[in-house]
Amino acid sequence: MKRSEAVDEFRRTILSMIYLLRHGEAERGNGDDARRRLTPKGERQSEAAGRALAVLGARIDACLTSPKVRAADTARLVCEALAIEPEIATELTEGGFDSLALVAGRGDAILVGHEPDFSSEVARLTGAKAKLRKGGLAIVDDGKLLALLRPEDLAAIATAPAEVSE
Repeated sequence: MKRSEAVDEFRRTILSMIYLLRHGEAERGNGDDARRRLTPKGERQSEAAGRALAVLGARIDACLTSPKVRAADTARLVCEALAIEPEIATELTEGGFDSLALVAGRGDAILVGHEPDFSSEVARLTGAKAKLRKGGLAIVDDGKLLALLRPEDLAAIATAPAEVSE
């Protein structure tokens, strides 16, 4: 195994950056919460999140999503820009979860799910008090909250002109 391959393997198995993305804006409930779909705005938020992560050069190895339709659709749209496939993780449906256990051995991972569970997980991992807006993203690495991005921040990053190097 080459040194670069060994470093990559170590990063995937030991060091994991965790991206927590709240699903995009969804339809109002009509009795079956799990079947609520994204609104057109929620679709735009999800696409922008994926493009922003790609622009930022995020090296995401895995995507785990709640099986609820609005989260799974968010994950699908985000993953199109990242060239990865989302996987359903029932642990993200509702209630508390352990993101470190979920991503163990997967490398850097994006989790797509719901409030208040994601804010609680950010607090558990970092001690930070944060509330994720619909379509918002928290980036956590080694117990530190590196970024808390609103959907409009992600949209701005996604549409920023590429820098020209001389």
